[in-house]
Amino acid sequence: MSRKVLIATEKPFASEAVGQIREIIEKAGYELSLLEKYTEKKELLDAVSRADALIIRSDKVDAEVLNAAENLKVVVRAGAGYDNIDCAAAKEKGIVAMNTPGQNSNAVAELVFAMMLYRARNFLTPKAGSELRMKTIGIHAYGNVGHYVAQIAKGFGMTVLAYDPFVKKEVMEKGGVTPVGSAEELYEKSDYISLHLPKMKETMGFVNEKLLQRMKKNAVLVNTARKEVVNEEDLQKALKERPDLSYLSDIAPDCAEALLSEYPGRVWFTPKKMGAQTNEANINAGVAAARQIVAYFEKGDTTFQVNK
Repeated sequence: MSRKVLIATEKPFASEAVGQIREIIEKAGYELSLLEKYTEKKELLDAVSRADALIIRSDKVDAEVLNAAENLKVVVRAGAGYDNIDCAAAKEKGIVAMNTPGQNSNAVAELVFAMMLYRARNFLTPKAGSELRMKTIGIHAYGNVGHYVAQIAKGFGMTVLAYDPFVKKEVMEKGGVTPVGSAEELYEKSDYISLHLPKMKETMGFVNEKLLQRMKKNAVLVNTARKEVVNEEDLQKALKERPDLSYLSDIAPDCAEALLSEYPGRVWFTPKKMGAQTNEANINAGVAAARQIVAYFEKGDTTFQVNK
């Protein structure tokens, strides 16, 4: 009996991505099924009950979903972040959880600059704006996305700083980036902060009043990571006390409505998280997920496992 692979995506892959995933899965002799644009969790619970492998995007795979998946051996999040998977529950059930790091990094990095330019030009209103050239950008967490942000920033003629205690200074310097010794220093010296912290226990609310109050005059914080890494109470306080600061995010905070009402022209949020929403990123992440599933079943490859 062939293995069954389910793509469960409330926000579907591009059709071209699905086509390439199907080609990889069926070439390996497996069956592929789709659950797209579902609105009820029950639909996911029913579909996953027959799956040996699962590919998701931002869809939540919690203990209830895992318990319903009697045959599930591996779940792959097509993207870098994987906080939508209950990794502990998966590990307990012997299910391998993976992500596809780096596959949508350029898409996210390009969105950073779309947002920065949108703010620099006063949200495309006739009022005179400013240029990115000769400004300083601080990259908070120099991972795959941060690397692409640095490359693009240099093309704009910006000075590039970065802070990441888990990345060697030599790696940053090789990419033409100046490493700084602390998050405080990064926020003090940057006109723009590009935030790329992963969501984990240690980073929840990491961007707090202490850091926000250290930001340069007229500085802009751009968040394409996770809303939880910014302390919302401290953000509201900083925006109130510092009328020169701006906050743009690809993930609207819980207090978004209040911020938009109180600080028009200084805050802006995408309608729905869209950092990875390009055809190229769709294809890259989906294809990587499919290949990782085949490699796992055929070779036992767990290179990208996140719940070891």
